[in-house]
Amino acid sequence: MALHSVSHPEVIRAEDVPAARRWIAFAFLMFAEFFYGWSWNTVDVLRPQIRESLGLTLTQAGSSYTAQSLGALVGAVVLGQVADRFGRRRTLFFVIAGYAIFGALGTLVGSYPQLLAQRFLLGFFLGAIFPVLIATYMSLFPSTMRGKLAALGQGSYNLSVVALGWAYGTGVGQQDWRFLLWAGAIPPLLLAPLVFVFVPNDRHMRPWGADSSPPPWRRLPMVELFAPELVKRTLLLFLLVGLNFFAYQAFAGWVTTYLKEVKNYVPEMISRIVYWQFIGAVLGGFFWGWFSDRFGRRLSAIGFFIGGASVLVYLTALHTPTQLQFGGAVWGFMITASVAWAPWMSELFPAHLRSTAMSIFNWGRLISMTSPLVTGAIADAYGLSSAMLLSAGAFMMGGVVWLLIPETVVRRSRAQAPLLP
Repeated sequence: MALHSVSHPEVIRAEDVPAARRWIAFAFLMFAEFFYGWSWNTVDVLRPQIRESLGLTLTQAGSSYTAQSLGALVGAVVLGQVADRFGRRRTLFFVIAGYAIFGALGTLVGSYPQLLAQRFLLGFFLGAIFPVLIATYMSLFPSTMRGKLAALGQGSYNLSVVALGWAYGTGVGQQDWRFLLWAGAIPPLLLAPLVFVFVPNDRHMRPWGADSSPPPWRRLPMVELFAPELVKRTLLLFLLVGLNFFAYQAFAGWVTTYLKEVKNYVPEMISRIVYWQFIGAVLGGFFWGWFSDRFGRRLSAIGFFIGGASVLVYLTALHTPTQLQFGGAVWGFMITASVAWAPWMSELFPAHLRSTAMSIFNWGRLISMTSPLVTGAIADAYGLSSAMLLSAGAFMMGGVVWLLIPETVVRRSRAQAPLLP
């Protein structure tokens, strides 16, 4: 008899798992997400030290991010399907252990090819965080809470960026930057086996809200995403995520250069202005998590429309540091409306495809990789401000695509059947 059969005595519903155990599992996963954020951002924060130690050019140093992003794309696709086929808890153990091990191996890199290989393999495991780790806790809670949980997850990631920046700024990273790699690798390596202690076994549990057992496994989960009844939403989500990544890179990737070369601000002032983008993003993550649970995933598209407009205002109407700080905070607040995507992706597809579907988040990197090339060419020809205006258009186009995707939050006052059984 199949493991997921309704009559199997060991199969339970997520609704039947004690709340205390579900919250303990979520807290554990937040630790794992914290160190994911730490490991991911070492590619940017430690870039000067890595470049100096290996004697790299600027282009070579920047390509380490490309290698990590490519690894994340491959890892999301491969490990998302592995999780749907063999269990998220089992896969999560290898994901956490994998990014810990390959993060630590960064201390041993001695050449440019080794750096690319190490960053690709590190990215392979980091790319599975969205489709595996986030899908795990989405399965443990009702849809009315998933947006807020995703906001807490985003907060954990943001906290890791702050912690890494603080550790780097205290002088520890300047004295021995490899210490920061060890600091991000040893804790998750010790945490990895505890996934079997704190996280419920999804192989013996139906996700929250699933009314039936999954169908027998007959084909790759990736193939199922392109079934006639699912292909439209799959492609729309891919386009939405790609436009988001493109728009983000077109603005955030150039904003410090814009403030230095166009506005002629000194580094200290640039740092203060950009810091407010982060403040806005932190506050926005919590707001949009609540908003998407209360009013729906699709209505959160308003954040992209206002975010796109804020880019236009930032580049054309804001001139003083105070104005730019406020404008950056508004931009950061609005574009974190994307926090609604984690629960949305988990709800738009059948539960047995949840991890594979959530890997769509990383597919968008295929589009975003063109952003530096396109915006760089336009900047050379027409100026940096003109290139960055592409961000406004891409965010607004993303908002339009967002509105074409079905809603999944059913208000209690509406007698409406769910989109998927």
